[in-house]
Amino acid sequence: GITKITVEEKNPSYSSDSYGVLFNKNKTILIQYPCNNSRTKYQIPDTVTSIESCAFEGCSMLISITIPDGVTSIESQTFKDCSNLVSITIPDSVISIGYEAFNCCSSLISVTIPYGVTSIENFTFNECSKLISVTIPNSVTSIGNSAFSDCSSLESISIPDSVTSIGSHMFCYCSSLTN
Repeated sequence: GITKITVEEKNPSYSSDSYGVLFNKNKTILIQYPCNNSRTKYQIPDTVTSIESCAFEGCSMLISITIPDGVTSIESQTFKDCSNLVSITIPDSVISIGYEAFNCCSSLISVTIPYGVTSIENFTFNECSKLISVTIPNSVTSIGNSAFSDCSSLESISIPDSVTSIGSHMFCYCSSLTN
């Protein structure tokens, strides 16, 4: 039921913004977005360079999220169960996307993975039932187990020459996949 997190200004370790988002003191690490916040769009501040695991997990009100340049990794389960998330902008600075990062983002339509990411981890896009297109760059060398399983709207995907390892069940239950 948390809609806003407020941290006193004198706290030596943590801070919050006017939207009630929890950060470290100098706002370089986004720790937690309040899941019941009513906002539908959120632009992560430019000061942020790291987003903690599960920071947005279960934030079903969010439709659009913009990640700033400077963030280098999307940790595991960061956006898991963001069921209304349709759009996410991932900057070119991101070189790592953790397992289950977008698991169960059932409204996500398309994703462009930035050049520099070398691995799509296990269950990264599992159960993204409205996902139609994914752009995978030539920097990706491995795709993990069930990375795209249960993506029932995925129609086609191009696996670049750089991929040398593909996990099991990668396209399990992708009933619309024809190419």
